[in-house]
Amino acid sequence: MFLIDTNIFLEILLQQERKEDCKKFLDDNIGNLNITDFSLHSIGVILFKYGKEEIFRKFVEDIMSNIKLLSLPLEFYGEVVNIGKSLNLDFDDAYQYSVAKHYGLTVITMDRDFEKIKDVEVLFL
Repeated sequence: MFLIDTNIFLEILLQQERKEDCKKFLDDNIGNLNITDFSLHSIGVILFKYGKEEIFRKFVEDIMSNIKLLSLPLEFYGEVVNIGKSLNLDFDDAYQYSVAKHYGLTVITMDRDFEKIKDVEVLFL
């Protein structure tokens, strides 16, 4: 089971260089994909910023039927702070890590900040 980092979706939605690699991974792993509430909100913020509200609407309609939306239980938010400080991660990476660890998921990302993570499996696309 996989936790897909925000950058994987944005690569596709913003038509960036590695979009085909990201699409292939998602297509090959339908049924094993998860996204955090934070990633979903971040994607919305970014797409709205670029005037791509309809792309966000289509993204939610298309992808959310094939992906599970996860949140970190409130009692684990203190650990997000500890992880951020100990591994020098920003909030979004510490949150993604915490969700992956809590649910036993492999993080799928292109963000090299995840190289610091040793106790959660990370797959770089």
